[in-house]
Amino acid sequence: MSSFSQHPWDMSPRDAIELQKKLASQIRLEDEPAEIRTIAGADMSIDAQTGMGFAGVIVFEFPSLREIERVSVSAPLTFPYIPGLLSFREGPILLKAFEKLKTNPDVLLFDGQGIAHPRRLGIAGHMGLILDRPSIGCGKSLLCGVYREPDPEKGAMTPLVLDGESGPETVGTILRTRDRVKPIFVSPGHRISHRKAVDIVLQCLDGYRIPKPTRLADQFVGSIKIV
Repeated sequence: MSSFSQHPWDMSPRDAIELQKKLASQIRLEDEPAEIRTIAGADMSIDAQTGMGFAGVIVFEFPSLREIERVSVSAPLTFPYIPGLLSFREGPILLKAFEKLKTNPDVLLFDGQGIAHPRRLGIAGHMGLILDRPSIGCGKSLLCGVYREPDPEKGAMTPLVLDGESGPETVGTILRTRDRVKPIFVSPGHRISHRKAVDIVLQCLDGYRIPKPTRLADQFVGSIKIV
């Protein structure tokens, strides 16, 4: 992917929160990818001792999920760990990895949240806005909101609800990806709907709890960190 315009990343946590609120108003949840031929999984690994971040992106054909490209970047972390501001800590390094791609993926899948975020701008939404690509957050744990546990069978789902300015709103989907296994948290990031986000994640399952694109990206950055 070619370089893209970014806002400054050197800011205080208070300014980062204000920027999140501003950027969240630009999020669109309409389905835009008419035909999906490629999908990318992205993840980060952090070495707390050295203060280094390791970003990896793997691109797959869709829906076959055959890997076609992978890139990685390591760089010093410049933003502290603050819950709700993950994208300011990991985003700059992830974007360096995306810049190295030869492929321009149709959809981006992140290990993190989309609009299932207190200010409706998790890492999937933030990166989706900057990269201007349809993006999905696929988290392993709850960041915010309430939900009812879905039925135990694979494919069962319930809405993730968070209070908004006009009352409760659905910000994601609790999705059971294997029978009687802990569900995952799927939320649209940008340029995609709730239903489409879930449909894509379901097509990325290959027998494991975590969808293949982000699962392999997680393994990839883990191996980079060890090296």
